[in-house]
Amino acid sequence: MTTVDHAAQHRTRRGVGALYAGNARSVMYRGWRATRSTNWLVMLSGLFEPIFYLLSLGIGLGALVGTVTVDGREVPYAAYIAPALLAVAAMNGAIYDSTWNVFFKIRFAKLYEGMLATSLGPLDVALGEISLALLRGGLYAAGFMVVMQVLGLALSWWALLAIPAVLLIAFGFASVGMAVTSYLKSFQEMDWINFVMLPMFLFSATFYPLSVYPEPIQWVIQALPLWHGVELVRGLTTGAVGPAMLVHVGYYVVMIAFGMFFTTRRLRALFLA
Repeated sequence: MTTVDHAAQHRTRRGVGALYAGNARSVMYRGWRATRSTNWLVMLSGLFEPIFYLLSLGIGLGALVGTVTVDGREVPYAAYIAPALLAVAAMNGAIYDSTWNVFFKIRFAKLYEGMLATSLGPLDVALGEISLALLRGGLYAAGFMVVMQVLGLALSWWALLAIPAVLLIAFGFASVGMAVTSYLKSFQEMDWINFVMLPMFLFSATFYPLSVYPEPIQWVIQALPLWHGVELVRGLTTGAVGPAMLVHVGYYVVMIAFGMFFTTRRLRALFLA
């Protein structure tokens, strides 16, 4: 059957069958094998960036800062920024795979065009690629969590839930990252991703409390996805758990639904229209 025949077959399907063949794992497996064989050193390097931040700022600068108040409790500065860097590690791992890698596959390798010429649907491709990004974000987070445990920066048993929370964060960023990337057409446009990510990393209460900002800026920061991730993980690792956690979780659930919807819709428009 030719590529044209497969595209026509996809268009004539109805309902879920037009979008999903139940084989997203093959997309993920293909991506994992490609990464493992050609790009594993680059992937491994992403694990060390948050560790360097933790050692230089949390341990070094932390000796000068002392403690920070979290939910009425004084915690060491290193324990304050460590969960934020854990959320950042998950975000960076997920974003790298769901933006630059996806952009190359869409615009240059034409990989998805070939995938959708098979029985795979656009939702298979979206779930497979996002799962691969989720795996990368999870590996970064798990490695960083080990470092936190060794340094004694996980102050509560609630920290056991930090890994599921981090996977939720990675899922949210990966799904939205892939959705946005599917609309970009040049490497110059891809630079906008870094333009958004860097200030979000610096200002999402990563290194200092939200209260240091003027109130109007606080509202802007509280609308950012990374702030919700930082607050979620920080609450779990420091034991500051409350109903607000559900707001952070709900934010990412909406983020995931939004990203999956537009990614699937865009892939179908690009390759099956």
